[in-house]
Amino acid sequence: MSKPLIRPKRKNPLERTRLPLLPHGQRSRTAHGLTLAAAQGRFALQVCDECSKTIYPPRDACPFCLGAQLPFKDVSPGGRLVVETTVRISTDPYFRERTPWRVGTVQLDSGPLVIAHLHGDTKEGERVTLSLKLDKSGAAVMVAMPALETPSMEADPILREMTCDPQFRRVLITDGRSSVGQAMAKAFSEAGASIVFVGIAHPWKPFAGMDSLAKLAGVEIVPLDVTDSQSVADLAAQNGGRIDILVNTAEHVRSGGILGRAGLTEARDEMDVRYFGLMRLAQSFGPALRFRGADGQSSATAFVNLLSVHALMNWPAFGAHSAAEAACLSAAQCLRAELRPGGVKVLNAFFGPLETEWFQTVPPPKLAPSALAKAVVTALKQGLEDVFVGDIANDIRERLAANPKALERELAEG
Repeated sequence: MSKPLIRPKRKNPLERTRLPLLPHGQRSRTAHGLTLAAAQGRFALQVCDECSKTIYPPRDACPFCLGAQLPFKDVSPGGRLVVETTVRISTDPYFRERTPWRVGTVQLDSGPLVIAHLHGDTKEGERVTLSLKLDKSGAAVMVAMPALETPSMEADPILREMTCDPQFRRVLITDGRSSVGQAMAKAFSEAGASIVFVGIAHPWKPFAGMDSLAKLAGVEIVPLDVTDSQSVADLAAQNGGRIDILVNTAEHVRSGGILGRAGLTEARDEMDVRYFGLMRLAQSFGPALRFRGADGQSSATAFVNLLSVHALMNWPAFGAHSAAEAACLSAAQCLRAELRPGGVKVLNAFFGPLETEWFQTVPPPKLAPSALAKAVVTALKQGLEDVFVGDIANDIRERLAANPKALERELAEG
């Protein structure tokens, strides 16, 4: 039975911070099919198109019929734990610091035998549910979970090592003036974050929701303006070493494309808030996040970007905004590679039009900020890298995978 997490004691500043180490993360191009599934929270294995056998580990040819068509498909994650062992001594530096570590062999209902990391509540001979997780190196690994939910199962050390659960972690939300920022503050407070710093530009200026935001448990309002490099640097100097999860909620949404605008003022503002704001946050907070990737039970763990799904395909009705979001997505991919040596995940949360004043003229369906906030917390608990929230975002993802050129035309036609 997993023991519940307890609030960590205040760290002695004279103690050495454990440097982040990574497990071996090299995978073949074919095996990155597992990486894609793990990043999105799916359990997918190769299934041969010719003989329909489920295959693991990933291969370039079917071992049963030598067929070459082996697409990754979602399969049943159920199975039985055949045998388990506990590693107490390891030559690998990463696992040597984390022993004892349980591993075992699972017979999947779909056929293959797999070696998996074991949740502490699993028992030999019993049913388990397999899950694909991204480890600290960003590689997909198998984790065997109990078939039925157990008390405090999210507190298991192996599971917490591969996820970004906000419980007892310190969170920075970059813009509390927006409805999304306020919904995020509430969601993280309810998720058990030890403290939620909420950035407010020009804190002397009142805004809607200010009183209810200040009353949330564990919330502390701090001055932060992502368009001001000095403001970002000052907050990082004061609290940068205390932040475990950074959620960038800064937004600048304006309708219109390219030809209908006169001059570049709006475009500069969009880029200043979204793209350059992201860069300021990354440059000021990123090094400390990367350094603290192994700093005990509540180590630094995630950088969260909220992105319009039209970062993947431009929506001409909000064309200039879509272009700024695309720049943010590209920067986030760079940041993901730079934070990975510290074992820190970058979560991209894609969403469609929100129920806010900036999308007032857009017809339903639209996404409530509270639904987006809950989805982000859930994605962190699962250790995902990419999450699509709401009907519009998932529809765009499916249509983009099916025919990108058709989607481009359809968005242009409104």
